[in-house]
Amino acid sequence: MIQPRINLEMKPSICRNCLAYCPIIVTLENDRPVKVVGDPIGTPYGGYICPKGRALPEQHNDPARLLKPLRRNTDGTFVSVTSNQAVMEVTERLRDLVNSFGPDAIALYTGTGPVSNPTGQILDYAFFRALGSSSTFSSATLDKPAAHTSTALHGNWMAGSQRFETADTWMIVGANPVLAKSNGVPFHNPGVRLKEAQQRGLKLIVIDPRQTETTKRAWLHLQPKPGEDPTLLAAIINIILTEGLEDGDFLAENAEGLDELRRAVAPFTPRYAAERADVPLNDILRAAHTFAAGPRGGVVCSTGPNFAEYGDLSFYLGLCLNTICGRWGRAGDRAAYQNILLPAYSPKAQPYPPYPVFGPRAMRVHGLRQNASGLPASSLADEILMPGDGQIKALFCVGGNPMQSWPLPEKTRAALEALELLVVFDYRMTLTAESAHYVIPPPLSLEIPGATYRVESLKYMGVSRGYEIPWAQYADAVAVEPAGSDLMDDGSFLFRVAQALNLQLEWVSNAGFGPHIESPPRKFRLDMSRPPSVAEMIEMACSESRVPLDDVRSHKHGHLYDEIDVRIAPRDPDCTAMLQLGDPLMMDDLAHVYDEASDRPDRARYPFLLMPRRSNNFMNSVGQTLPPLHKGTHHNPVHLHPSDMAAIGVGEGQLVRLASANGEMLGAASADPSLKPGTVTTWQGFGHRPDQANACNAFTGSSVTGLIGLDRLDPITGMPLMSAVPVSITKVASPAECSSAA
Repeated sequence: MIQPRINLEMKPSICRNCLAYCPIIVTLENDRPVKVVGDPIGTPYGGYICPKGRALPEQHNDPARLLKPLRRNTDGTFVSVTSNQAVMEVTERLRDLVNSFGPDAIALYTGTGPVSNPTGQILDYAFFRALGSSSTFSSATLDKPAAHTSTALHGNWMAGSQRFETADTWMIVGANPVLAKSNGVPFHNPGVRLKEAQQRGLKLIVIDPRQTETTKRAWLHLQPKPGEDPTLLAAIINIILTEGLEDGDFLAENAEGLDELRRAVAPFTPRYAAERADVPLNDILRAAHTFAAGPRGGVVCSTGPNFAEYGDLSFYLGLCLNTICGRWGRAGDRAAYQNILLPAYSPKAQPYPPYPVFGPRAMRVHGLRQNASGLPASSLADEILMPGDGQIKALFCVGGNPMQSWPLPEKTRAALEALELLVVFDYRMTLTAESAHYVIPPPLSLEIPGATYRVESLKYMGVSRGYEIPWAQYADAVAVEPAGSDLMDDGSFLFRVAQALNLQLEWVSNAGFGPHIESPPRKFRLDMSRPPSVAEMIEMACSESRVPLDDVRSHKHGHLYDEIDVRIAPRDPDCTAMLQLGDPLMMDDLAHVYDEASDRPDRARYPFLLMPRRSNNFMNSVGQTLPPLHKGTHHNPVHLHPSDMAAIGVGEGQLVRLASANGEMLGAASADPSLKPGTVTTWQGFGHRPDQANACNAFTGSSVTGLIGLDRLDPITGMPLMSAVPVSITKVASPAECSSAA
């Protein structure tokens, strides 16, 4: 018997599980990925790769991977259809819905899936522009919307932040970059970068209610009660202004509203903040004095403070702290972001002015509006369920999983099943896909080309994100699509729907966010005779790059363009733009924070404060089914301080019930001495169908979104309260058939 020939190859590529975009080496067996390791050849990542990246072969070869489009029958079962058939059927249903209800009845929701293939999103938005629909939502409004709203209210700095690599002090608020690589600074191999920074004398200050992998690298860790980030930041600003430690010259030239800020933070004395946030008084003083002394550094706020109440305010105060200490790139400095695959630009040491935080479209529910972060996704379920003018009838869900990310899973499921057309683009059957009329599987990341221009563009998505180094990489597809598959990404699918509807699509790329644009938008009228390939879309995205794409492509393992040294130019003599330190909305929020009693009125009923947390092995709701990542543990533990476990009377792995004002979940208790007593954390991204809730689900992954409601929404972004959520915890008798699964 002739044995089949085995052809082994090793090829460089880019991991696209998250926006760290780590360089990798993929081992292929007959064009099928079988192993992934970090690429050690000439990269600033030093061969680093996380467990999710190493599990890419298991994701691509997952037996449960969808390889052909599915259509749901009226009885709830699914049948395979061809991609062409799906396009034609969706087009007909879409045409009828637009004719009956108008284009705004057709909505788009994008999750984090497009990180793997951002070119599809360009076509998605082109399609919705051509259709005439403004109903485009994204998970960004459920993650870090304050990154955009705070810069709209405060303004931003054209030259960007000061560089981490040359900083003397750095403050991280609610981020854990050692675990979540694309979440904060430093960006590439953050564990090693932080260790190197320690060795050169950096004083890292971390504000986080948990002791995390990043706090272990901290010079000073402030561990407040959950939700007290605004209290601490206001107190630190108060200390700096009271003791005259601010950068007066920088403020005189570049900022206004200092007197309003000074009055607003005055009640937040160090002693008040220490008592309210449960942080040692001397630690608050040390944080303020050290950061102000600098002389170089920066403040980074991330998902943690945005999940809590007053997320806009936390981010805004972080920007104000940077401004009062002059922690922005100065004339003559090397720019933090050099632009390699983005268009060349000349950064200047001057502000982008504030701009209106609210957009033109008003939602029909919760008093919400379009805002600087987009349309609030928290309104989507109600916008689908609420009849009348403006009701959303169809939803295209791209790489998102609302059933495991939106508040109130029961309402979410009812909304999804009320849609007249739901098209889900995902590589596996998720809880959201179970309600879809069509499920369209796309090719996965190793089967398509990729480039790092998306990471560079993170600098437009808030302060201090993206590459601080002149690094770029292009990767060809290294794996082939599985034999017999019929895969289509979201952009190609909607392009073909546009063809059938006789729509003309236009590709648009903005070098900035809102009115903060560093170079003119680029536009291409697309050839509608055929969908552009991913490679062609990358070429369009990089058509005006500082370094030609062909040059980047020639370096198979990526390249560090150290010879490029962009220096910051002085402020224009006629520049009148100023950063805003005293925005009225934010000053009112500060007053409300102070007026609210730190002792909650619901403490007796809900004595614990819940914080969601991330696992290094999972990317939101992706990875829980892969053996190398779940390692036999399928549930999301409920982490508690050992003293709280003793008080409740539960041991390791025993069942507990968490209840909030909005719902409940079951989980398996796990001791975590790094938490403060009275706090509880559990992982996001797990869940089950609400109509199948039972005790066994605690050991297969309960949904923390069942505790999250729509009763406390951020008035600007619509962000639900997702951290510092008051909950009760009680012991539950574990059913015998589930106990072994724990």
